[in-house]
Amino acid sequence: MEFVKLGNTGLSVSRLGFGGIPIQRIDAEGTKKLFDALIEYNINYIDTARGYTVSEEYIGYAIRGRRDKFVLATKSMAKTYEAMAKDIEISLTNLGTDYIDLYQVHNPNASQLETICAEGGALGALLKAKEDGKIGHIGITAHGLDVFEAALKLDWVETIMFPYNIVENQAEKLIEQCTECGKAFIAMKPLAGGAIENAEIAMRYIAANLNVTVAIPGMADIEELTCNVNAFTRKEALTEEENVQIAQVKQTLTGNFCRRCNYCAPCTVGINIPGVFLFAGYLKRYGLAEWAKDRYAALPVKAHECIGCGLCETRCPYGLNIRDMLKNCAEAFDK
Repeated sequence: MEFVKLGNTGLSVSRLGFGGIPIQRIDAEGTKKLFDALIEYNINYIDTARGYTVSEEYIGYAIRGRRDKFVLATKSMAKTYEAMAKDIEISLTNLGTDYIDLYQVHNPNASQLETICAEGGALGALLKAKEDGKIGHIGITAHGLDVFEAALKLDWVETIMFPYNIVENQAEKLIEQCTECGKAFIAMKPLAGGAIENAEIAMRYIAANLNVTVAIPGMADIEELTCNVNAFTRKEALTEEENVQIAQVKQTLTGNFCRRCNYCAPCTVGINIPGVFLFAGYLKRYGLAEWAKDRYAALPVKAHECIGCGLCETRCPYGLNIRDMLKNCAEAFDK
């Protein structure tokens, strides 16, 4: 397993990390067995979040007595000082540790990022926790290019997490800038949330981009882990045949896959279109139906409220039939 520096943090991490979303559907003992295998494969970077229900707790159980073997990263959607300070304490308790290596602001939009950075915002709590030795470093996760661009200019941001895979490669120039300015880039959704069925080719594609510091595929069993390790650690360059397969994957998914670029916004009636599609992906591909439904239910405007005006489709650079896609989401969620 190849190890690299996590940007300018000084941390040494495996380029292949562990994404902690799918373990919500197994149990603590199953997670412990996975972590036994992670140690065997020399994988030390672990990603989870406050929002992943039992994920932090399962990971805390799995690392008990061997905390020093892992670099722990978690995240919170808290926007205020008080809420972030509370979440940091909960994360420490759940993970069974007195320090967390990387704590990230979880997927804010541009307006929320301003709130986080303002007086009384979540950033203050993160900086205080860092000063107190409870967290080592601070990062941010995003789904929008505007937030990615803003994060590159923020001194306190040490790592940036963003979707990157065969289909979602719209941020490649920004990923290059991460390398240039010493911020680590963490690739989430390397299999496009499960939409890319050929895991080997997906992981080979990610590994070939040396500007990717760490990739964090979600894994819930040993077979998935072994497949990802085998693909990610192959040293030879992508073959002509593999490049043909990559082109085929792009062609297959181009017409029906949302990259969450948000160019479709604003919706006439206020639907968070990328958000709806994101939760639909979790519903269909991650086996996390209740988790996805809870998050969809929190959206103020639902998919069935689309009035069919079509303005979103005129803005979509990928030519998606958004109205039909929203109808499908409404059928899945609004039953």
